[in-house]
Amino acid sequence: MNRAYAALAAMICLLFASGAGADQPVAWQIDLQQPVTSIMHEIKWFNHYTLWFIVPITLFVLALLILVVVKFRASANPVPSRTSHNTTIEIVWTVGPVLILLFLAIPSFNLLNKQLTMPENPDVTVKATATQWQWNYEYEGGATPVAFDSYMLKEEDRAAAGKVDKAVYPRLLAVDNELVLPVNKTVRMLVTAAPTDVIHAFAMPAFGVKIDAVPGRLNETWFRAEKEGLYYGQCSELCGKDHAYMPIAIRVVTQERYDAWMAAAASDLPGAYKVLSASVSAPAPAVDVASK
Repeated sequence: MNRAYAALAAMICLLFASGAGADQPVAWQIDLQQPVTSIMHEIKWFNHYTLWFIVPITLFVLALLILVVVKFRASANPVPSRTSHNTTIEIVWTVGPVLILLFLAIPSFNLLNKQLTMPENPDVTVKATATQWQWNYEYEGGATPVAFDSYMLKEEDRAAAGKVDKAVYPRLLAVDNELVLPVNKTVRMLVTAAPTDVIHAFAMPAFGVKIDAVPGRLNETWFRAEKEGLYYGQCSELCGKDHAYMPIAIRVVTQERYDAWMAAAASDLPGAYKVLSASVSAPAPAVDVASK
């Protein structure tokens, strides 16, 4: 009986625990990735909202096409109508689309305004510079500068990096050095490309972020991750032969782990990642429910 209570308690803890998240593409995915920022929550809502317009319109147009094919084919309608004007139809097909576009435009403009309005006093500022075919990250404003390159993890380097589990570190998405950021903090991203390079794009689907990295131009965006975890994105602008091998990985951790990583990364980046990975993957302390 005690074991049954212990198992039940463990299930309840798992069910209601906030836990760490991790989002990446999955096989046969038909919906957007699970949102971990307020902007992405609204993007996902807007995506589902537009379906209530797109699906009926598509079915209506299909029905009209079938009606025209069946009713007005040459064998069934040898003498076609010569009607050229119908005031009612003209009003309906003008006012109807205007109303539909109005219902789509208002939430769309509101969402764009939230995306493009930079919050004041961000907690963290990171500059991401793209080159063929990797990302360079530089933390701005810190007492000790931290900057590093991030390449796609090669298969032969998995064991040495401690990233053998492909469920956590998927092929073609895992990187050697993840961008580490604190949870529930406003992050300002400065995005550009090397002056002699081509246009890239910094895209993180779970965050609702996609912004071009243009040589000689500094673009900016922001996000606030609500959940710890390891999240994946990719360069989303065709940038050359290795465009498909330019992933983005962001690890969101607690403020304490972030501060410890920053302090260690300034002098020992590999060591800082090892300590961080060990602390993130360490199992939670067991609770002896059966004895209570």
